[in-house]
Amino acid sequence: MKKINAVITGVGAYLPDYILTNEELSTMVDTSDEWIMTRVGIKERRILKGEGKGASDMGAEAVKELLKKTGTKPEEVDLLICTTVTPDHMFPGTSAIICDKVGIKNIQSFDMNAACSGFLFGLDTATKYVQSGSHKKVVVVSAEKMSSITDYTDRTTCVLFGDAATAIMLEPTEEEIGIQDTILRTNGIGRHHLVMKAGGSVKPASHESVDANEHTVYQEGQAVFKHAVSNMADVAVEIMDKNNLTSEDVKWLVPHQANLRIIDATARRMGVSKDQVMINIEKYGNTTSATIPLCLWEWEKDLKKGDNIVLAAFGAGFTWGAIYLKWGYDSK
Repeated sequence: MKKINAVITGVGAYLPDYILTNEELSTMVDTSDEWIMTRVGIKERRILKGEGKGASDMGAEAVKELLKKTGTKPEEVDLLICTTVTPDHMFPGTSAIICDKVGIKNIQSFDMNAACSGFLFGLDTATKYVQSGSHKKVVVVSAEKMSSITDYTDRTTCVLFGDAATAIMLEPTEEEIGIQDTILRTNGIGRHHLVMKAGGSVKPASHESVDANEHTVYQEGQAVFKHAVSNMADVAVEIMDKNNLTSEDVKWLVPHQANLRIIDATARRMGVSKDQVMINIEKYGNTTSATIPLCLWEWEKDLKKGDNIVLAAFGAGFTWGAIYLKWGYDSK
């Protein structure tokens, strides 16, 4: 019996219409286009507008596009995993709400939170289901409404984040393509450096927590940057070494889009040129777990079956990791 591999067979995405530019941000907080571009490389980001709109609304649209592109009916989906740090509610799961909004019924679904590394953790989990032979069509949705937890009076964090959602389809194959290897890591030392301080069981919402603005992103930028640069680059090189890949073998590096300097450092450590790196941070900012699949969606037309691709991410926790995959199809 041949080995079952799990391969990405389609990518969908949704981007809100509203574009928040650096110029508009400079009217809200003490910042400038030059300051933002020099430090993080972001020029604009998408923001979801509308009363009562949440991560599930974007996630549902991304899934609808995915199903249409892959010719999949809702009833054919076996499992839906949603990676998010901005769920619609603490409960029920955003995955269940997305299922309802797209007409997917009576299947297993659940949410995952690995912060900016969420897509890698979700993709690896989905891969195990497919490789086991128990699931044929697994959807991984990454839906993030970061504007809902961003403090627009804090110039160090409000410039970073944007809203977006993506969805990928993972299916079994006996070909030597798809997910080849994964390295995922967690280290809880980062829990104080990048966190939303209130709203969970340790510090439930209260008048005091709201007044102290503790329901938004808190980040100690220097500490996060230091760990992100070393860990993301190290794990990307590690997965190359483990699979005997040279920089010439890697067609694409797809890094988490958090900071242009972190991306450049990772590419340098891997020895890959800028032409081999997917970068769209300037247009969308940091959409947390959606950044990597958003790159795959945007570059889909340039991807060829068999391309060696390395995905690398770093997120709160700290969480980080890399996935090596061989792309599964030529775009039509």
